[in-house]
Amino acid sequence: MARTRGATRAATAPALESLDFALDRGSPVPLYYQLAQQLEAAIEHGALAPGNLLGNEIDLSTRLGLSRPTVRQAIQSLVDKGLLVRRRGVGTQVVHSQVKRPLELSSLYDDLEAAGQGPTTRVVRNEREAACADVAAALGVAEGSEVIALERLRLTHGQPVALLTNHLPAALLALDTERLESTGLYRMMRTAGITLHSAHQSIGARSATAEEAGRLDEKEGAALLTMQRTAYDDTGRPVEYGTHIYRASRYAFDFQLLVRA
Repeated sequence: MARTRGATRAATAPALESLDFALDRGSPVPLYYQLAQQLEAAIEHGALAPGNLLGNEIDLSTRLGLSRPTVRQAIQSLVDKGLLVRRRGVGTQVVHSQVKRPLELSSLYDDLEAAGQGPTTRVVRNEREAACADVAAALGVAEGSEVIALERLRLTHGQPVALLTNHLPAALLALDTERLESTGLYRMMRTAGITLHSAHQSIGARSATAEEAGRLDEKEGAALLTMQRTAYDDTGRPVEYGTHIYRASRYAFDFQLLVRA
């Protein structure tokens, strides 16, 4: 098992010095693929952050003890995934990692924090309004009755990932804007003694409108993932209805399928 090291992690200099790579030259797994997988893992876990430089292929091949074609193939595979970009006169640079989130009843904020993605939140709207038909049906309240309406922009490493719209029963809990920008909605609900038990969730996709594209730093018509969820507490009461959109370039749902006997 060969262990190799690279150069410094500063955003303005090559960023591999503090990383260890375990390259098994006796493995049937190609060396380029081993290197690509370990670089991708470093990006996903924040060890390589957006803006970090990897250096040029010649320097990388020398540092890692690999052939230049092997390093080039590893880098190209991550360029194709949108995780790295080659910039003339600059070198190979980390763009961003794609957030992979399990399909389960969890908070996006908690998932991003656990993955080392440095989540932050901007509250766009936190107010009370009359429930429209869809919201009323999801929350089991009368149409036109008062509900809490939230709209939040979720970011990782300072880059927008998702635009979250949530509606909650008006009497459920107090939602302070400052706290919403420092933690997740589900965490606030748990603190208030609300036990989330189950949810009904639908996943889809569509193109971004001009307004959505502006907020998510995408082009109009860019691909978006959509999620619609109604969450229930341990008494079966609907406590939250969410309609969320995610940048497909930076976000993916991850799930496991089981074969039914």
